[in-house]
Parts: sequence; structure tokens; C-alpha cells
Amino acid sequence: MKTLKSYVKRGGFFKAVVEDGSDIIFIVDYDGIILYHNPSVKETLGYRANTLVGKNFFDFILPSSLPVFKRAYESSTRRKFSESVEFQFLCKDKSFKYLEFNSINLFQKEKIKGLILDCRDIAQRKKDAEELLRAQKAKELFLANISHEIRTPINGIAGMATLLSQSPNVNEQATYLHAIQSAANNLKVIINDLLDLASIESGKLKLEEIGFNLNDLLHSLVNTFSLQVVEKKIELQYQLDKNANQIFIGDPVRLNQILLNLISNAIKFTHSGTISINCHVKKKETKKYLLTFEVQDTGIGIAKDKLNTIFESFSQADASVTRKYGGTGLGLTIVKQLVELQLGTIQVKSEEGIGSTFSFTIPYELGSRDNIKGHLSKGSQLLKKSLKDYSVLLVEDNDINRLYASSILKIWDCKIDIAENGYVAVEKIKNEDYDIVLMDVQMPVMDGFEATKAIRASAPPKNQVPIIALTANATHKDIEQCLACGMNDCIPKPFTPEDLYNKLVRFKSGARRNLEPKTQSILPKKIVDLTYLRNISNNNQKFIDDMVAAFLESIPKSIEEIKMNTVAAEWTELARAIHKIKPALTLIGLHSSKEKALMLEDLAKQQKNIDRIPSLADNLCEELTDALQELRQNT
Repeated sequence: MKTLKSYVKRGGFFKAVVEDGSDIIFIVDYDGIILYHNPSVKETLGYRANTLVGKNFFDFILPSSLPVFKRAYESSTRRKFSESVEFQFLCKDKSFKYLEFNSINLFQKEKIKGLILDCRDIAQRKKDAEELLRAQKAKELFLANISHEIRTPINGIAGMATLLSQSPNVNEQATYLHAIQSAANNLKVIINDLLDLASIESGKLKLEEIGFNLNDLLHSLVNTFSLQVVEKKIELQYQLDKNANQIFIGDPVRLNQILLNLISNAIKFTHSGTISINCHVKKKETKKYLLTFEVQDTGIGIAKDKLNTIFESFSQADASVTRKYGGTGLGLTIVKQLVELQLGTIQVKSEEGIGSTFSFTIPYELGSRDNIKGHLSKGSQLLKKSLKDYSVLLVEDNDINRLYASSILKIWDCKIDIAENGYVAVEKIKNEDYDIVLMDVQMPVMDGFEATKAIRASAPPKNQVPIIALTANATHKDIEQCLACGMNDCIPKPFTPEDLYNKLVRFKSGARRNLEPKTQSILPKKIVDLTYLRNISNNNQKFIDDMVAAFLESIPKSIEEIKMNTVAAEWTELARAIHKIKPALTLIGLHSSKEKALMLEDLAKQQKNIDRIPSLADNLCEELTDALQELRQNT
């Protein structure tokens, strides 16, 4: 029988794959004695090369968890493979670090009583899990506090609906309907506040970095409230310092939301006088500006002892304010967090009966007209592009979104047809041929998901038309749902002309390839090279078959994960997905794919040259798909 020490000395498997790997690799016998560990132990745990050899693995496990760990370890000695065994390992600096191992039992193939432990640092994952638990507890408290605010308008709507069912006269009907409308509007405000705060608290809120003009933004805001101030007979005005009347790079939607909340509050609590919005440059450094915004009113003011709490969740000056004016008390909480997310600060000065002034500062970089999202400068190369006679069906229910997308498509000489909902789109596809469909997701009558399923259920070739989702939701779940219902890809809203052009060109090229006369399909020769597997297993065919079977089972899921993370621009998750498949690429001998994977992982980690990632990810997925086909044909 072979010995574990001779296996370690003989080298082979771990020298080629493990020495340069980022994972921590241990080779241990069944009693826990460490026979080998790779250099990654130094980087992650602090121990120099070979310093743990000869020591017992169990001596480094957190004592309180040792009994549980030993049971899992002993279980691994009775199985071919074990996955995701978590433990805490003692580091050189005396701290304990969370690790997880997958094990290969050497007894099954080599008749050696030992394990190869492939360990990963999962400290961040554990921290994320703890943070998630904390967030869940906070959410429970949050829901408990807000339940009253939600139930109140719902009870009002239900009560008024009951009264309407009792055949009231015309005047009573008008009264009840007005009450229902008012309660529904209040409920809408509450729900919007909840959604915004939930996004911020969970860290899911992403800030844009696009160009915007402050004068345009403030002018639009003032117009939004024109009817309200006329009704209350108060004045709303704004002043913009000439140095601030420029184009800046930042998130105009969130700035608009901050000012919207502050102005709305000012109007709510001001019964006479003036509300002023002022913006000026506080500090200027080359292309960096620190802008100060002030919203000043002549309203009821805030008591001094309440000024420290008005930015807290569910907090208003006192209970009578809630009863008289309504609201959740979340508006200023959202404002403060949005300001701080943009590296700004906010403060308030107020005097009861005199009025209040909310002021905040946010840093912005100076931009130009070319930075404005959707703007095509005169020198833009996109103005020179052409997609002449490329037939596009645009399915969009929103007039402004429809105008924006169709205007861009006209620049490239596309043939454009419009459908205002999914049902119309399905009918049009029955009677016309299109090169591509741009499909909004949320629409009346029939949404984008239902429309896509109906199209895919139709007869060929109509069911093969490429469908790209246009969606304001681009989370993993949303993208997964788009792909699952039969869509080919998605473009998150708001999208730039560059975003749209790149997708159209990609599918136009693919369509052209599909229309070319098909000769005999020939797979590239020797995509897969099993030489390495044969060498390390002494040409053990069962071992090779097991490895190939594992590859065939796991890689399709990895391909979907790579595609989904690429579409969602989740670069950290993409790097993680690539990292997981690298050892498999080495084992199966996909040398070209391994090089692409290394490059792709590096780009995703560094988040540099991200424009190269989609095409590189596509190439990698195509190679992996070809490799899967070759392996299936040969097994």
C-alpha cells in the first residue's frame, strides 16, 4: 500500500495546481497530522512555508467548535469528496479566521489514508451573514414601527368603500371618493418612503455618475410645486450662484429627491410667506466643487429640543404634527442618508414661529455637456454609425421612454415599429418580421415576461427573434427572471446610446452568422486536453470519468452565473464565479479558457477596462459550452 509521505514527496497533482493557487491547500492524514501546506498559508494565516508540517490540524481549531469539527472531519475520511465544511483556524497573530474546506479522499484512488483539503477564507462571507442577520432584525423593528402608518389609510379606504356600497346620495359619494383618493395618496407616499429607506439601509442603492445642469434641475423642481404654492398663496423661488450654474457629474436623481423632500416639508409647514432655494459654491479646487444648498421657509419652525431628533426614523417634532400634517417621519431620515451617501453633510437651523433653514453640502466634479446621460455631442462617433434597414420592434408603454429610444434608433437609420404593450407586440410579430425586439418589462394589458413567453411559444422562425429587456430593475433576481422567460439579454434603465448600440450590434452580428449557409458543424479539435488528469491518476480511467462527470455537472451552472453577473455588472460576484472554476479548467486541460479566466477575473477584481469584460465573458462561455459538447460526445 502506498504511504501518504511518499505521495507528498512524489509531488504530482498539488505541485502543478496548488503551489501557485490562491486557495489554501493542506494534505493531512486521517489523524490530522499535516504533511503539506502551500504558500497561501502565509498570506492568509501568517505561517511561513512548512512551519505547520508535522503538527496536528486539530490543535489549530477553535476549541469550542472542535467536537463538531472532528465529526465532520471523520465523516470526510469515509467519503470520496466533502464540501463546505466550515471551521475557525488559529492564525499566527493568535486570532481565529473563518475557513471552509472541500476535501478529496486519497484512499479512494491512491489507497492512502489522507485528505487533500482545499480551504477558502470565508471571513467576509461570515461578516456579511452577520450583517444580514442584523439587518433582518432591524427590518422586523422597522415593520413593527410602521405598521400603524400603513393600516391607517388602508382602514380608511376599506371603510369608505363599505359606505359607498350602501347606495349613498351624490354628495356623499363625492365625499367618500375624495376620502379614498386622499388615503390612497397617503399610502403611496408611505410605500415610496419605505422602499427608498429599505434600499439605502440594505446598501443596495447605487449612485449614478452622470452629467447634469443645476439650473435645469432647480427650474424643473420649482415648476413641480407651482400648483401647490398657488393654492396655499405662498411664494417659491430659487437663486443659483453663477459659479454653480454649470454642468456637474453626480447623481441628479438623488439630489432632486433630497430637494423634493425638503421643499415638500417646507410647503407643508408654511402657511404664509416665502420658501427660498439657494445654491452657491462653498469651495472650489480645480475641477472639484463643494456646493451648498439651502431650503429656507417662513413656516411654523421647530422647537430647539427637537432639532437633534428630526433626522431619526419615524420622528417628527411631536405627536400633534403627525396627527395634523400626516406623514411617516421618514422623509428627513432619507434626506440625511442620501446626503451622506454622496459624501455630504446636512444641518438645520430653526426658530418656532419664524421658520426653518435646512442646508447641506455635496462635493461634485465639474463636467461638460458630453457627460449628460443620453447626450450625443456633435463629434460623437455614434452619430456616424449606421444600422440601415435593421428592423426593430420597440415595446414600451411610456411616451417619454418611447420617444427617447426611437429618437436614438432613428440616428442609426433603423426601421422602427412601435408597440405600446406586450399584447400588441405579440400580434405585430405574427404579421411582421423583425431583426430584434426591445421589450419593456412592466406594461399594462400584457407585461414583457408574458409577451416573451407567448413569442417563444409561437412557430419558427418567429419564436427565434432576439428579445432584449429594457428594465429599471437589474438585480440578480430580475435578470434571472428575464433570461428564464426566454429573453436573450437586458439593458438596465436609464441606458445610454452607447449601451443600446453595443447590444444591437452584438445581436446583429449573431443574426448574420446564423443566416450564413451552414456547412457541416465541426468543433475545434482538442479543446479538452486530459493529459494532466491521466498523469496525476496514473491513467486511472474511473478517476478521469469522475472528474469529467463533475465538470459536466458544475460548469453549466457556472456559465449561467458568469452571464448573469456580466449582464448585471456585478463585477465582484463575477470575479468570484471565475475564481471557482479555475481549478477545474486546469484539471480538464482547457488552457485557452484558463488564460481568459485569469484575465477576466483580474479585470473584474480591479474593475478596470470593464468595457472589455462582456466580450471576454462571452468568449469564455462559448469555449466552455464547446468543451461541454466535446466531452459529452466522447463519454
